[in-house]
Amino acid sequence: MMRNEFTDRQIEIMELASLIIDRDGIQELTIKNLAAEINLSEAALYRHFKSKSEIMLGLLDYFMLEMKDRVTTIAAKEGRTASQLLKDIFTSQLKIFAQKPAIVSVIFSEGIFQFNKELMKKISAMMEMMQGQIDAIVKRGQQEGSFRDFVGPSTVSTIIMGSMRMAVMKWKVFGRNSDLVKDGTKVLNGVLKMIEKSNEN
Repeated sequence: MMRNEFTDRQIEIMELASLIIDRDGIQELTIKNLAAEINLSEAALYRHFKSKSEIMLGLLDYFMLEMKDRVTTIAAKEGRTASQLLKDIFTSQLKIFAQKPAIVSVIFSEGIFQFNKELMKKISAMMEMMQGQIDAIVKRGQQEGSFRDFVGPSTVSTIIMGSMRMAVMKWKVFGRNSDLVKDGTKVLNGVLKMIEKSNEN
């Protein structure tokens, strides 16, 4: 699916753009710098993307397509409890962040998006997609009686996503020297202990 949306060269350009942002900051992502690093002329790069903003929009689309396919597939697994599905989804997400840390600098950087409404909409859509999946799993857990229902699914999913975001940001701020998957899983397990009925007694 993703290969149909983007050419190999576009993917190469977008991934390099994310690396520049991660390494040098968003201010250093210019068409001139990007073209120099990828050994293209600026004119040649413009044949793939019309602007820096279009590169960023493409990068977010690229990541969201991959994330949507992956998360939807995990959420549709049969024979998994609600808790297991949440662990599967966030383990998968944390592994992607650990493997491609540059993407963290892109999607978790508010400074990149605050003055660009199109980019902000993409980030919002990404968050809504993920929250929708988590809402559905939490709701299922509450209906099946495995999760407490003292608050609604959207509140629980907001707590989970906020906790995971904090784990990722802490990992990034402290130089990625820790095990993100291990630390993130520990945070998620803590939240699950608060919402699982089996832990009430």
